Amino acid sequence: MTNALLSRAMSGTVDPPLLPLPDRVVELLSELGSPPRLAAHLRAVHDVAHQLVGWVEQRYPVVVFDREAVLFGAATHDVGKTVHVSELSGPGAAHEEAGRTLLLGHGVSPELARFAATHASWARSRVGLEDLLVSLADKIWKNKRVPELEDLVVARLTEATGRAVWEEFIALDEVLARIGDMADERLAFQASFPIHA
Repeated sequence: MTNALLSRAMSGTVDPPLLPLPDRVVELLSELGSPPRLAAHLRAVHDVAHQLVGWVEQRYPVVVFDREAVLFGAATHDVGKTVHVSELSGPGAAHEEAGRTLLLGHGVSPELARFAATHASWARSRVGLEDLLVSLADKIWKNKRVPELEDLVVARLTEATGRAVWEEFIALDEVLARIGDMADERLAFQASFPIHA
């Protein structure tokens, strides 16, 4: 039953329709014996990241960023919760460094493993647009708005385009509101899977 739940959480047909996790991530989560709820969370955040990168590519063709890094980062950002399972239902940051270490130990490059450690520390230092998009996906999947994070994204987009800050703010606000509209469905999807299989 555990494998069936995990498989469904990662790539099964679900409501709301969510993109499946990448094969590399499915293999990793299966190998680690991921809790089904964690896999469901990673899938929801990955799906939202897809929407964000598609929007950036369409609206900002001059912005250079690593699309695949964002998608991988979103799909693995909380992988450390396979070790720190209590952080699936309560607060804690031990999963961040644990996740980076886990990914490195499974042959993931440092450039991709970093998202496990940076997804919650976007304000501590000047991080790349990729890191900001992973952090943003991890917030907006449940319609959590974080003005400081959104301001950093707006600043990066404004730098790249030369357009007015207010114009980029409105554009970002519109896409986040649209994505956020499905938060209840994504939260229900995640909650339909057990923490402990």
